[in-house]
Amino acid sequence: MFYRDFLNLTTSSFLAARLRSFLTGLGIAIGIAAVILLTSIGEGLHRFVLDEFSQFGTNIITVQPGKTQTQGGNIGALGSVRPLSLADADALRRLPYVESINPGLMGNAELRANGKTRRTTVFGEGRDFASTFTMKVRLGAFWNDADDEQARAQVVLGSKVWQELFGGENPLGEFLRVGGQRFRVIGVMESKGQILGLDMDDAVFIPAARAMELFNRPGLMEINVSYRSSANVDAVTRLIREQMLARHGREDFTLISQEEALEVLGSVLDVLTFAVGALGGISLLVGAVGILTIMTMAVTERTAEIGLLRALGARKQQVLALFLGEAIMLSALGGVLGLGIGIGIAQGLHWLFPALPVHTPWLYAVLAEVTAIGIGLAAGVSPALRAARLDPVEALHAE
Repeated sequence: MFYRDFLNLTTSSFLAARLRSFLTGLGIAIGIAAVILLTSIGEGLHRFVLDEFSQFGTNIITVQPGKTQTQGGNIGALGSVRPLSLADADALRRLPYVESINPGLMGNAELRANGKTRRTTVFGEGRDFASTFTMKVRLGAFWNDADDEQARAQVVLGSKVWQELFGGENPLGEFLRVGGQRFRVIGVMESKGQILGLDMDDAVFIPAARAMELFNRPGLMEINVSYRSSANVDAVTRLIREQMLARHGREDFTLISQEEALEVLGSVLDVLTFAVGALGGISLLVGAVGILTIMTMAVTERTAEIGLLRALGARKQQVLALFLGEAIMLSALGGVLGLGIGIGIAQGLHWLFPALPVHTPWLYAVLAEVTAIGIGLAAGVSPALRAARLDPVEALHAE
């Protein structure tokens, strides 16, 4: 059998029953479209979360008070947690491979300036805050006190606070009340937007020592250690743990590597994206049933044609390939249609709702198309085997 004859015979069923073929292929198309749409949204959210999480950089290890590991028994005074102090931060600053240290805490307070009042987030940070978290100062600069314990009453404004309280005019040297205390404005941050739900523009930044006094806290919420990109994260983690153990006497703190956190978060989001795609893939079963149905009907309707082909010398393998090719072509065309529909809907949603992160993963698109072809092949096996096993004489008498 020539290739042209094989192609003509394969497509003849489509041309003879166009509507039936279209509706059958539409079942596959809907399944593929669902997979592409759901995975596009899932992958978009995946990238959005990772981008948000990594805006502060990846060479950061965070020290938090308290040990996350749960232990049994009542150990009395030994169970108390020693707060993180500015002295702890200064001690970590002297470790090898460390580039910058940022002691941090946060709260909420009322701001007053130029007869205007508003509440906003107040971040207590160290002098290396901007360099640690790759943030930039638009006007002025951060404080440069070498001794955080003696930090002066200075404040750096977020861009939104600057616009609302000072109308975009130069605020350097002006005074601002934060929680009733008087601070001098020494800088304005560049716009950063929201990071993990926190609006960094609608905030002010004051020295960590002042923030501890303002919020009446005995210690810091965390210490962020920025280390050299060439350093081994395990080696830096070990040095930090040894220093903290020497200062606290026991491990009443938790170390979280930004790199490890990103890996865990990425793994979780990968599983969620795959699960979402798998849920959409369930709808492909409907398309498989449709292909099985139409191929069974095609064998019944073309029994005499099969008998004629066998009488003219066509082998069983050729008849089998003929019907399998028909099923694969039907599912492949339906898959292509589904890809177009899914990508179109995904991009349309992004156009209508720009805040919705959408990204079509081409790997999933290819896998979806391959799955569609595989489903067509699997659904067409039974009817194709039935056609190949027909007795030529009985098939010719089917009319």
